[in-house]
Amino acid sequence: MITRKSKREIEMMREAGKVLAKCHREIAKLIKPGITTKEIDDFVEVFLEEHGATPEQKGYSDYPYATCASVNDEICHGFPRDEKLVKGDIVTIDMVVNLNGGLADSAWTYAVGEPDKKTEKLLEVTKTSLYKGIEQAMPGKRIGDIGHAIQQYAEAEGYSVVREFTGHGIGPTIHEDPQIPHFGLAGKGPRLKEGMVITIEPMINEGVWQSKMDDNNWTARTVDGERSAQFEHTLVISKEGPIILTDQDEL
Repeated sequence: MITRKSKREIEMMREAGKVLAKCHREIAKLIKPGITTKEIDDFVEVFLEEHGATPEQKGYSDYPYATCASVNDEICHGFPRDEKLVKGDIVTIDMVVNLNGGLADSAWTYAVGEPDKKTEKLLEVTKTSLYKGIEQAMPGKRIGDIGHAIQQYAEAEGYSVVREFTGHGIGPTIHEDPQIPHFGLAGKGPRLKEGMVITIEPMINEGVWQSKMDDNNWTARTVDGERSAQFEHTLVISKEGPIILTDQDEL
């Protein structure tokens, strides 16, 4: 069932989004060759505790960490680990923050060290794909309009769009209806209505879009070993336009 959130619920999620955005701003300062994703995960645990928040995905379906940390060909749900990041890596840090019952969800892909032009383009196209989707998140539009805008742009730039994992409704639980595919046909799917809160989180691959699952039954990676990037925001459908609750630029 698709629900619309009250003003009170949205305000709670807005506050959670502020904490999450601040955390990502701090993570950006930490990303460098030699750091491990486990160190980043430990930092997030402490940061959230200091801000009165908790990592909502820790314990969700027995997931054991505060963050998902996906490196290079890992698409999503990578486990934080003690392997050091090296120059040329990319790493996506994804987290869901719970602040007093309000939830916010955001993923960001970081380059480790100075990125080369190929990496810069992958990250730029993936981030632009996110905002192409957000532009369609208006009352009266359909979910297919979001995915269509993302797919048309990313594929025109020479990349593929992951299809097995989608955005979703959020609050008061992590994953709610509707699913938000990042591909599809314009004018198709459920209609967006004011007060819905969703995530848009395109995963864009350098190679083919198909994924395979690691033995841990969590981590998805590209079937061809090419890299994958992801950017994600939580946003409110509003008659004034999409309201991004996890915007790092508004801090």
